[in-house]
Amino acid sequence: QVQLVESGGGLVQTGASLRLSCAVSGRSLNNYAMGWFRQAPGKERAFVAAINWSGRYEYHADSVKGRFTISRDNAKNTVNLQLDSLKPEDTAVYYCAARYSTSSYFPTAENEYPYWGQGTQVTVSS
Repeated sequence: QVQLVESGGGLVQTGASLRLSCAVSGRSLNNYAMGWFRQAPGKERAFVAAINWSGRYEYHADSVKGRFTISRDNAKNTVNLQLDSLKPEDTAVYYCAARYSTSSYFPTAENEYPYWGQGTQVTVSS
């Protein structure tokens, strides 16, 4: 069983930065593609970024491209999401997700990830 725990959220002002982390336990992170999603109040959960098992391939949603960066450290069993130049519209609960995959593939659809964390709140004030 894969268990995911997010951390690093908080309340910040527009333009600030945050670094979210997702700690993975139960399995080696080497065998999993990872994704970050977010859910704003009153909206559906949306894709933010994904990375394949090795970290060689990554993809970011257009809404965060150039501001957010996904990375992973398989030795530490963690996946990170660096959030820079934050805007009020980035306010959401951020979730990490995992899917078993040892290829270059990284899903961007929510229903392709069987394992999820509980989420961490990011609030950006104007």
